[in-house]
Amino acid sequence: MRQTILDFPKQFKIGLEVAKKVFPKKKQKFSNLIICGVGGSALPGDILLDAMPDFPLYTYIHRDYGLPPQTDKQSLIIAISYSGNTEETISAYETAIAKNYSVVAITTGGQLQKMAQSHKLPLVFIPSTGIQPRCATGYLFAAILQILSNTGIIKSCSNKLLQMAKNLSPKTIKIQGQELAKKLFNQIPIVYASNSFKSLARIWKIKFNENSKVLAFWNFFPELNHNEMVGLTNLKGKFHFLIMRDGADHIRNLKRMSLFADLARAKGALVDFIEIDGKDTLEKIFNNLLLGDWVSYYLALAYKIDPEPVKIVEEFKKRLTE
Repeated sequence: MRQTILDFPKQFKIGLEVAKKVFPKKKQKFSNLIICGVGGSALPGDILLDAMPDFPLYTYIHRDYGLPPQTDKQSLIIAISYSGNTEETISAYETAIAKNYSVVAITTGGQLQKMAQSHKLPLVFIPSTGIQPRCATGYLFAAILQILSNTGIIKSCSNKLLQMAKNLSPKTIKIQGQELAKKLFNQIPIVYASNSFKSLARIWKIKFNENSKVLAFWNFFPELNHNEMVGLTNLKGKFHFLIMRDGADHIRNLKRMSLFADLARAKGALVDFIEIDGKDTLEKIFNNLLLGDWVSYYLALAYKIDPEPVKIVEEFKKRLTE
């Protein structure tokens, strides 16, 4: 896991390269984008929505069986299963094939690869390096951007993405992650961000779940001020709020963050602000996610737990097949 975090910036170049010659089978104008995936395979879709708020197509992240009602013959469907065997994504892919929709698969192998090849449908083959799906976000995100560029939905941003990857420096934020992990020991992490960066809060929560093997929760401003915040009234337990803050956030949301921190501290909870730093939105996002990797990694070590395997998920999948 440690080496995976250090090597993360290398993923973007490979993700772009493996998708460079992959085009949807049908040449058409698309009206919406449906990204199908669950777990770590769905995270790049969430990031896309935060990274490109002006994305030209309505986009829906589908984390379920079949296809959502938004799907039609004008949809571009990207089915992502890192393992290639995720049953929800396989279901979505089978439905797309049956309806003759335009679909592209992204995987390291498994059933999804076999289906794409047998039906002669476009396939992005990600190299299998043995890492966990939640750690492969760079590969998957870069591949999605390349596919969207290939279709003409967006202009090529390969150079921008590669420059961002060069700017990432996992080593320089390792100590920051280690120190924050110490504060979170024996605490329940609750991660907040503005609506503009809510994918970050969600992914940190997932990293705590899968790497640190602890319960964690997430939400976003200003929505949480209208409901979840009321839970402070009867706060019980050791909660540590992590508030992600970007200087470009709406000024009212910045005020909301400060006021909430005051309220939470008055109730005895711990609060840390995490500044979202970077030269542009992409760099801010992936700098932040790297920090989340280190925090959850060192928190796992503090609990004397191997951060990589997710045994309870694998056992659950086995029981589903019984």
